[in-house]
Parts: sequence; C-alpha cells; structure tokens
Amino acid sequence: MFTIYVYVLDTLADWEIGYVTSELNSHRFFKKDANRVLLKTVSYSKEPIKTMGGMTIVPDCVIDDIVMSETSVLLLPGADTWNNLEHKAIIEKASELLALNATVAAICGATVALANHGLLDNRPHTSNGAGFLEMFSSSYKGQSSYINELSVGDNNLITASSAGALLWAKQIIAHLDVFESNTLESWYAYFNTGDPKNFYALMESLPDNNDH
Repeated sequence: MFTIYVYVLDTLADWEIGYVTSELNSHRFFKKDANRVLLKTVSYSKEPIKTMGGMTIVPDCVIDDIVMSETSVLLLPGADTWNNLEHKAIIEKASELLALNATVAAICGATVALANHGLLDNRPHTSNGAGFLEMFSSSYKGQSSYINELSVGDNNLITASSAGALLWAKQIIAHLDVFESNTLESWYAYFNTGDPKNFYALMESLPDNNDH
C-alpha cells in the first residue's frame, strides 16, 4: 500500500495539487489489482492552515508521524510561506525519503525549498523558469541539471512548475503505476485538450467497461 502524505501549509496553492490528490484519493480510474493508496494531510503541527484559495485544512498528522518506507509518497505543493523556518523539518524528511527510494514530488515554491537544501544540485529537475531558483535560492547549484519542461521525473523525484500541475499529476500516477497506461493517456489527453473523444476513450479504458 502507498501512503500519500500531502504537506499542507499556509498559502498552499490549491490548484497545483487538485488533479493528483483527487485521483489518488478517489481511486476512480485505478486499474484492477492496483496497489492500495491512502492519502493523508501532514504539517508541522495539528493547527489548521489556510490555503491561497481561502480554504481551511486541518492536518491529519504531523511530520514525525510519516512512516519512513519506500511506499511512502510525499507531495510538496507551492505556497508563499516556504521560507518560514517551521518548514525546514519537512524538507529534511524529504531528503531522508529520497535516500530510501521513496517518492517525493514538489511543485512551484516547494522546488525552492528543495534547492535550498541542495536536493536539486545533481538531479534533473524543473521549476518556474531557468532563473527562478537562482532568484529565490542563494544556495542553488543545480543549473546544469535544470530542464525547461512543465514537469520532470527523475526516478523517485518529480518536480514541476506552477503551470505544470496536470503533467506533474500524470507523472506521479505513472510512477505509482495505479492506472492502466491507456487510461492514463486518455485521462491526460482529456484534461489537457477538453476533446470529448478523449473522455469517451477514458471511460472505455476502465475495467468495468471492458467486462462485457
């Protein structure tokens, strides 16, 4: 079973995690016999946080509750408050998880937090633009590994720009292997283009629709 830990913090960018959390939590497009997935929100305390969109989230658990296992997955959303000192602990935990070959996925401002910790220095990654990490992280040394794409997967590390939420979700889902490949391609194509033919292809790809 995968446990998905979604780090929540004040000013969390709601839209950046919507695609991936809704699919991993609902299981609605999962393939038969997919690994079970449990999604939990985690923060540095149990105090409620307020997202950028004004929604209140009460964390399910705190950082020390994260199970250190290869089947743990840490999602780090963008926010305007990543420079606050209380978030250093989750980046240290991200470093430990990466060393265990667990999955860490960061988007937008969370990539700056990884850069500050040196976690992007020697791994292919992306962010909000070639100069963004240099602008906001004085310790960033990963320029030669920067890839100018919406989302970049490097084994168990998946990074994305603030405009890359859909592709980021696709790469996380693919890495966890919980969709059939044709389901994932149709899902991505539909939400990327809005073309109804991709929606019908998505519906036809689901196990329940192929059991006639």
